[in-house]
Amino acid sequence: MILIAFITWKTVITFMFVTLFILLAIILYKKLISNLKKDNLNLVDYCVLYSFERDEQTGSLEFYFTNDKPKNIIFEILNENHELIHTLADQEYKSGGHIIRFDSTELANGYYYYQLRTENQKTTKKMNIKN
Repeated sequence: MILIAFITWKTVITFMFVTLFILLAIILYKKLISNLKKDNLNLVDYCVLYSFERDEQTGSLEFYFTNDKPKNIIFEILNENHELIHTLADQEYKSGGHIIRFDSTELANGYYYYQLRTENQKTTKKMNIKN
């Protein structure tokens, strides 16, 4: 009985607003997650960048990617700190599969990243160079 005497209307209303806010946040979060599922993405707007089959890369490398519609693509090599080393391509590509070749012997042994960028996408993958 004594504990109930300390509860005021202000406390009850504040509790109700906080509860309502939390419920609203949960509902919006679930809606956002359901909209981001793979089935809701328009995959035509994105490129697919394929990984290498081997763990270590040497010599001439072939980076393979596909795109379903023509778009400008920037393809770059980054060091382990994600700093730009080489821009291999910055041009319009027709729809289909494409290969970009790069001579890895200009790089020291170590880990590097290759990155494909478009106006709505940035895909980065890691590679281990052993020359």
